[in-house]
Amino acid sequence: MQVKNTFLWVLCCGLVSISNAQDQKDIIPQTYTAYKTPETITIDGEANDAAWNEVAWTNLFIDIEGEKQPKYKTEVKMLWDDTYFYVLAKMEEPHVWADITKRDAIIFHNNDFEVFVDPTGDTHNYYELELNALNTAWDLFVSKPYRNPNVVLNDWNIIGLKSAVTVNGTLNNPNDTDTGWMLEIAIPWSAYKTGYFHKNVPTDKFWRVNFSRVNWDHQITDGKYERKKDANGKRLHEYNWVWSPMGVINMHEPEKWGYVFFSSETPKKENTFEIPQDDKIKWELYKMYRKQTAHFKETTSYFTSIAHLKQSEIKVDGKLIQPKLETHSMGWNISVKSPFTNKMLTVKEDGKFISE
Repeated sequence: MQVKNTFLWVLCCGLVSISNAQDQKDIIPQTYTAYKTPETITIDGEANDAAWNEVAWTNLFIDIEGEKQPKYKTEVKMLWDDTYFYVLAKMEEPHVWADITKRDAIIFHNNDFEVFVDPTGDTHNYYELELNALNTAWDLFVSKPYRNPNVVLNDWNIIGLKSAVTVNGTLNNPNDTDTGWMLEIAIPWSAYKTGYFHKNVPTDKFWRVNFSRVNWDHQITDGKYERKKDANGKRLHEYNWVWSPMGVINMHEPEKWGYVFFSSETPKKENTFEIPQDDKIKWELYKMYRKQTAHFKETTSYFTSIAHLKQSEIKVDGKLIQPKLETHSMGWNISVKSPFTNKMLTVKEDGKFISE
């Protein structure tokens, strides 16, 4: 089954808010060093494995636009071994509830936790996983962000996925107050393989990753939780809390996701990863890309001069970068030669990033 982007535009985590590129804020992505665990992690939602105690929590989640503190706290830990990427999420929540039990249903219609992974960092062919407090999963493969025509595979499943939930309180009981819920996940690296001989365990490499938590105001109807409605019977908007803020209400801009470095060192409470300078150049290219695509949406024409895409000279870590806008029979691209690595960095018309 192929789910067209018009469906996911409305339904998939989300939520996508259209805004002009000029209105988007400059936000530095979060970073985290995930260490290799020497022991097997038991996925029971209890976080009893000693390795979890050896690593640090992420910074607390923030509102998706990066402006407001959420009502409730959320934080994550990460580990890995040669088979799995492990994620431990701790969520403060006074009313833990869920009622979706069918796999690949629209999980974020409940309060949920979501994992986004882009192994190559080119913003194409990335993966999404959503889980609720009943441990019901929705996993998706997305060919391109929704700013471009794309294909979303709703029947793509993470074969070998392990996950477990514990509730500090009572699930689906509106007569008491809970503390929250914890979610423990093991995602097999094999889920991200693109070929039989593809060696994709990112030892001492980084991937682009983000986490999102969708949370709803609720009401009690006939003794059961449901999403809260206004006086006219319309459901209130959800809250979107994330690890690495996006600057806009849109999770599907992978170039803004956080950086997870998979260190082969044994677990410790240190975040040693520094964002590569070429990735900082990449951010600048995507600013120009968003300005170009926003101009097309407004005028049905593209800028033909790089001068229209940058208002002043661009420096990254003190180095001047000189991007070029090239037009050709297949469209256009923005590229620049990195003064740090001499690689040619390019963002194509369809948003794909290339480093060569």
